[in-house]
Amino acid sequence: MDSQQYYGQTHPTDQQTTRSIFPRGPVFNLDDFSNRDFIAKDFIESLTESTHVSSRRSQGDATAFDPKPLIRTFEQASRRLNELSGELEQRENELSGAVRRAEAQHANNTDTLGRKLNQTIESFQKLDTSLKSDRGEKWGGNVAVETGRRLEELDRQRRKALDAHFLIECWDEVSHRGEVTLLENLRRSGTGEGKIRAASIARQLLRISQRLDSKSHAQTNGVSQSGGVTNGVTGSRNFDTREVIEKFIETLENDMLKLFDDFYRRQNFEEMKNCAIVLQDFNGGASVQAAFVNQHQFFIDRSNLVTEEVGGDQETWMRLSDPDAELPNVEPGLQSLIDEVRVTVQEESATIRRAFPYPEQVLGKFVQRVFQQSIQQRLELVLEKAESESTLAYLRSLQAARNYISALVEDLKAHGLTEHPDTVTSQTSQLLDQQLDELFTPYVGGSAYIEKEKHNLQELYKSLLFKFELFHSRRQKEPRTYLASLRNRGQELLASAREATDAYVKSLDLEKMSSTQKRILLSVAGLKNTDKAQPDVELSEEDGRLDVAAAKRMLKWLAEGVRRGLELGGGSETPKDVAALLNLILKNLLESYVEVALDAAADAASTAEGAKREPDLSYLGNLRNAVHIAHLVQSCVNTLLVPLASTSLTTRREMEKGTRAAVSRIEDQINTIDQQTVDGVLNWSARLLANQNRTDFRPRAETEVVSLEQAQTATCDGVCRFLDLFYDTASQSFDGANLDALLTEVAVGFRAQLLQHFTRYQVNRIGGVMLARDMSRYVQLLRSWDLDDSFKASLEVLTELASIFVLLPDALKERLRGQVLGNLGKENLRPYLLKRDDYLEVGMQSLLNSL
Repeated sequence: MDSQQYYGQTHPTDQQTTRSIFPRGPVFNLDDFSNRDFIAKDFIESLTESTHVSSRRSQGDATAFDPKPLIRTFEQASRRLNELSGELEQRENELSGAVRRAEAQHANNTDTLGRKLNQTIESFQKLDTSLKSDRGEKWGGNVAVETGRRLEELDRQRRKALDAHFLIECWDEVSHRGEVTLLENLRRSGTGEGKIRAASIARQLLRISQRLDSKSHAQTNGVSQSGGVTNGVTGSRNFDTREVIEKFIETLENDMLKLFDDFYRRQNFEEMKNCAIVLQDFNGGASVQAAFVNQHQFFIDRSNLVTEEVGGDQETWMRLSDPDAELPNVEPGLQSLIDEVRVTVQEESATIRRAFPYPEQVLGKFVQRVFQQSIQQRLELVLEKAESESTLAYLRSLQAARNYISALVEDLKAHGLTEHPDTVTSQTSQLLDQQLDELFTPYVGGSAYIEKEKHNLQELYKSLLFKFELFHSRRQKEPRTYLASLRNRGQELLASAREATDAYVKSLDLEKMSSTQKRILLSVAGLKNTDKAQPDVELSEEDGRLDVAAAKRMLKWLAEGVRRGLELGGGSETPKDVAALLNLILKNLLESYVEVALDAAADAASTAEGAKREPDLSYLGNLRNAVHIAHLVQSCVNTLLVPLASTSLTTRREMEKGTRAAVSRIEDQINTIDQQTVDGVLNWSARLLANQNRTDFRPRAETEVVSLEQAQTATCDGVCRFLDLFYDTASQSFDGANLDALLTEVAVGFRAQLLQHFTRYQVNRIGGVMLARDMSRYVQLLRSWDLDDSFKASLEVLTELASIFVLLPDALKERLRGQVLGNLGKENLRPYLLKRDDYLEVGMQSLLNSL
C-alpha cells in the first residue's frame, strides 16, 4: 500500500496537517534525491526531528526515550526507497531501449546518406570526365567551357558592334553637321571610362577622316581644302572634319591636363591616374609628363637659385687653390641644391608611382630635367668661378662635385624611388648612371682633363723649383763658383736674380693670372712682395741643395692628381694618363731636380779632385738626399702608377723602362761622384803627407826634447783632422752599405799611402818614437771608422811597421826570427830598414844580409 494511505503528510514543507495517533513520516519521490541541494545528513535529520519532537510533546520531558516511532519512520522510508529504486530501474530500462532504437536509426540514416554521397560523386566524376564529343555525351566539362567561351566571344562582338554603331553615329554627326555632340556628352559623363572611350573614338574618327575625307587632310600652301567625299557622296561643306575632330581632341586634352593639375593640387592620386591614362592614348603621355615636370614647384623655386652668383670669401678660394691644404667640400650652393634634389626625387617618386600608369617613364623625365637643367646649370657656374681663381681650384671643385653627385645617385638607388622599399629597376639604375656620366663628360672626356692636371702640376713644380733652378743656372754660367764661393759673391747673385725672376714671371704668365693663383704660385716659389709687378728674390746656399721634403710635396701633389683622375672617370684612358703624369714627375723631380743637383756635386767633386787647397766636401750632402728621392720616386711609381697601367702591357713596359733609365742615370752619377770624392780625399791626404818635415823623424840633438813632448807631428794632425772631417761629412751623407763602401775605399787607399810614405824619410832613434806615435794615431783613426774585420786585421801591418823603426837590431832580429813581422814579408822590409840611421852598423848589416 502507498505510504500516503498511512500518513496524511505528503512533504515536510506542506502546510496542511491532520491529527493522528502516531506521527506520520515524510513522503518523497525521485525529485527530492535528484536535487542539487540534496545532502544525506540533512535528509536523515529531517526524518528524525519531527518524530522526536512529537514524542516529547505527548509524553513530557521526564519520559524515557522511545525508539519505536523512529523505527517505524525509518521502516516506512526504507519501503519508500525500495519502491523508488524499482521505479528508477524501470525508467532506466525504458531509456536504454530508446537509446538502442535511436542508435539503430542513426546507423541506418548514415548508411543511406553514404550511399547517396557515393552516387553523387560518381555522377560528378562521370560529368567531369566527359571531355570528348565522340563519346556521344550531350553534356560535359568541355561543353561547358566551350559554351562559356562562345558567350564571351558573343559579348565581345556585341560590345564591338555597339562601339562600331556609336562610331558610325559620331562620324555621321561629324561628316554631315560638323558636330561632336555625342563625344561631348561622353566626355562630360564625369567618369574615367567615359573620357578614355571618348579619346579612343576621337582617334578612330581622325583616321576615318583621313581615309574618307582626304581633301580635309590635303595641304596647299599651308591652307586646307574644305571639299571632300563623305561615305562615297560628294558634296560641298563649310566645315573641315579634320579640324572639328582635332579641335575636340585638343579640347579634351586641355581639359584632361587641367583636371590633372587640379587633382594634383588636391593630392587625388586616383583621379590623376585616370587623367594620365586618357592622355597616354593621345600622344604617349608626352603632354601630361611635360605638364607634371615643367610646372613642378621644385623647378619654379630653384629657377633663380641655381643661377645665383657663386659666393665664398677670398680666404676660402685661397685654401681651395693651396696645393698643401686639405681637400675642400663641395660649394655650399651646389651642396644645398643636391640635398634638395635628394629629398624631392624621393618624395615625388611616391607621387609618380600613384599618379601614373607608367611611373618609370615619368620618373626618367623628371630625373633628366633635374640633372640636365638644375644641377648642370649650378655646376657650370661653380666650375667657371673656380677656374677664374686657379687651375687647382677648378680641379678640386670638379672632384668634390663629382663625389657629392655620385653619392646622390647611390642614395637614390638605395631608396628604390618608384620601387621603394625595394631597389630600383635596372632601367632606372642605368638612367641615373647615364645622367651622371653625361653631366661630367664635357669636363673629363678626351684629353681636356689630363691636360689641366698636367698644366696644374707643371705650374706647381716650376714654382717650387724656381729658386733651385735659378741658383744652378748661375752655377752653370760660372762653374768654378759653388757653395763655398757663394758667400763671397752673394750680392752679385742677388743683383743677377732679377733677370731670372723676370724670366720666371714671363714663363708662367703671372701677369694674366688671377690674384689668387698668382699669390699661391709665388708662395710656393718662396718669393715675397707679391703685390709688386716683379717680386723680389733672395737666394741662399740651401736653395741649391736637394730637399727631401720638397720631393715629398711634389709626389703628394702627383698622388692627389692620380686619385682625382680615378674618381672622375678612369677607364680605358687611365694607362695613357698615368704614363703622362709619370713623364712629368721624372722630368721635373729626377731630371730637373736630382740630376741637376748631382751635376753640381760632380762639378764640385771634380774641382776637389785637383784642388790646391783643402777640398769642400759639403756637396756630399746632396748625394744622400738624391738616393732618398730616387727611392721615393721608384716606390711611388711601382706602388701607385704602374699598377694603374696594368691593362696596357705596352704602356706599362714603357713606364718601367723609363723609370729604370732615370734611376740608373742617377746611380751612375752618384757612383762617379763617389769615385771622384775618393780620389779627391786621397789626393789631398797625399798632399798633406807630402808636406811632412824631414826633421820630424830625424830631429837634431837640440830639438829632441821638444819632439818627445809632442803627441804627434803637425802633418799627422792635419791629415787626421781632414780625414775626421771627411768621415763626419760622409756619415751625414750616406748610410749602410754605401757608407761602408766609400769609407773602405778611402781607408784602403790611405793605408797604401802610409806604407809608401814611410819609405821616404830617414829615421833616427827619437824619430822612430815620433813615427810610432803618428802611426798609432793613424791606426786609431782608421779603427774608429768601424769597417769590416778583414780591414781591421790589415791595420796590424801599420803597427808592426812602426816597430821596425823603434826596436834595436838584436831585438828586431829576434822578432823577425819569430815571424812576428811576417805579415809585412821579409822581402818588403829592406826599404824601411834602410831608412834607419843605424843601418850601417854591424847589427843592422847582419840583419839586412839575412833578408
